[in-house]
Amino acid sequence: MHTPWHSTGGFPCKRCLTDKKEKSDDMAKIRIKQKKSSIGSTLRQKRTLQALGLRKIDSTVEVEATPQILGMVNKVKHLVTTEEIKA
Repeated sequence: MHTPWHSTGGFPCKRCLTDKKEKSDDMAKIRIKQKKSSIGSTLRQKRTLQALGLRKIDSTVEVEATPQILGMVNKVKHLVTTEEIKA
């Protein structure tokens, strides 16, 4: 069980001091579509596609455009296409 106070010293832990980011409803969403096969790609690129939720050619996912997702898309930009979804 997690307690917000350390048992020694009485100071709050770092996890409890950080602000919890709430999910923003106005964050942009993008649609990612796999256009090429991952055969011949590096293991890192295959795992990036898997982390994005893409399994086969023409599979599509809609995700929020966070810096982490955009970085993953950049790693496999030769295998996918992206488009912004207007809400």
